[in-house]
Amino acid sequence: MDLRMAAWIVLAMACTCAHGAPTHLVDEPAVEIRKTGAGLYLVDFGRVAFGNLRLTPPGSGGELTVHFGEAFTDGRIDRKPPGTVRYNKTTVTLEGTAPVVVAPPADKRNTKLVSPMHPPAILTPEEWGVVMPFRWVEIEGWKGELKPEHIVRQSAYASTWDDDAASFESSDEMLNRIWELCRYSIKATTFAGLYVDGDRERIPYEADAYLNQLSHYYTDSDKQMARDTFDHLMAHSTWPTEWAPHMVFMAYADWMHTADADWLKPRYDALKTKTLMERRGPDGLVASDAMDIKKNDIVDWPAKERDGYVRTGTNTVVNAFHIRAVEMMAEMAGAIGKEKEASEFKALAQASLAAMQKTLFDSDKGLYRDGVGTDHMALHANLFPLAFGLAPEPVREPMADWLAGRGMKCSVYAAQYLMEALFENGADRQAIELITAKHDRSWRHMVESGTTITWEAWDQKYKPNQDWNHAWGAAPANLLPRYVLGVEPLTPGWKTARIRPCIGGLGFAKGKVPTPLGGIEVEWKQTAQGFALKVSLPEGMGAQVELPDFGRVYRNGKPERARRVGDRLRVELEGTAVFEVRK
Repeated sequence: MDLRMAAWIVLAMACTCAHGAPTHLVDEPAVEIRKTGAGLYLVDFGRVAFGNLRLTPPGSGGELTVHFGEAFTDGRIDRKPPGTVRYNKTTVTLEGTAPVVVAPPADKRNTKLVSPMHPPAILTPEEWGVVMPFRWVEIEGWKGELKPEHIVRQSAYASTWDDDAASFESSDEMLNRIWELCRYSIKATTFAGLYVDGDRERIPYEADAYLNQLSHYYTDSDKQMARDTFDHLMAHSTWPTEWAPHMVFMAYADWMHTADADWLKPRYDALKTKTLMERRGPDGLVASDAMDIKKNDIVDWPAKERDGYVRTGTNTVVNAFHIRAVEMMAEMAGAIGKEKEASEFKALAQASLAAMQKTLFDSDKGLYRDGVGTDHMALHANLFPLAFGLAPEPVREPMADWLAGRGMKCSVYAAQYLMEALFENGADRQAIELITAKHDRSWRHMVESGTTITWEAWDQKYKPNQDWNHAWGAAPANLLPRYVLGVEPLTPGWKTARIRPCIGGLGFAKGKVPTPLGGIEVEWKQTAQGFALKVSLPEGMGAQVELPDFGRVYRNGKPERARRVGDRLRVELEGTAVFEVRK
């Protein structure tokens, strides 16, 4: 055995023994059982979940053929679905009335532990039997009537998942359906105990995990799965350049969510290796060699989603990730008492930002070029700097308008950051229009397709081998509560929250956001008199409330002194209050 193969076996063993957040199987009944012929039944469970079946026969024996599927066509399970959309079948022999677990055959790719091409797959507990994503089942050979008590789906979810932890509702019914699709997508993809990229591979990737983490925080109260995925990825990194800084993003998100310095301290030094500092040149910019330009500097994925991005030796997207990661490292260094390193990181970030502005920003157009040596200005060269707060203040709103006007010329991954850039810079109406757009590059398209878990790409034609069960496509699960409800942590551990609703042309919105201190409840509406907002905070939390500047502010019916900050009126809150802005 050569050393390379031995190393992969060690990695695989580490993976199978790695700690993951607790998961369990939940019995879910069918929503419809329909007889389609002699001994033939079609069973619909309403939504896709990762699981298998448990049959409790009425006493009649015999052999059954059981089909599992994600796709449905012409009244039957699609036996030849496109790409890696899931279909499988198995046979089972029934004897007496003893319950029997019916599971599909294992998939070779998503259970592979040793490969020189990629990290090991994440395995589910052997005692479960094989699980796969499916909604529909067809049974051949059933004797008598198939009744609800004869069949349940054993669906795998995080053991700690709380369906009541979060909620969202607005005046736009399509937006509500998008929220529920994305919320459930986060729940359904907790099946492995770590954030994996979908059923095709079942491998954690850094960017996928960060997007998953953000949405998990806004839909459930658990923090452990994000932490376990972080630790796994520190041991099993993947190849794209920008994926490494996402590890810094994950640690920073944990810090803002929990303020847990005891968790951060032992991981801090390893995080330094994820900032791309080793590629930083004397000019303060990250350099890309031939392999980086050809492959590693990913920009977006799939490659056709890059809006014609020209990758060069000095890449704007790569440098934006480097600068934002170093800024976060400065904050985290200060949080754990490393003041000297905090100052050093801050100085490095400032120097790199100055170099980026001088070298990559076109001040005449108010936009960033893709890199040194090209005048091309892709969507991505601008959405990432704007989302990260790196763009000069005077050009931020015009840049947001430019981005919105270009449309969704990016993948579901980069759309997370595009929406952040728009919501943060006054383009909330355009952001909601893009989320709900009537074309095949929106979340509305996913809803109207009938899928019950978000996709890996906007449509099959944009990624023919896409998963139909991919959490990185579920960004509205965090975007809508963060921006439409307006709820974000302002200080670590949610000691102080920011409540800054983005109206976006909506008539009302309400919902609940889970935090480590308890749920935040928000309800706002536009009125004939102006704007009304009710906020309820958990004990131990304060909030900075930023209201639209429509007129005079009232708290619980009484005039309130507010501070004008930009186009917002700022007030402080503890507990519960109703605010009005009267024209």
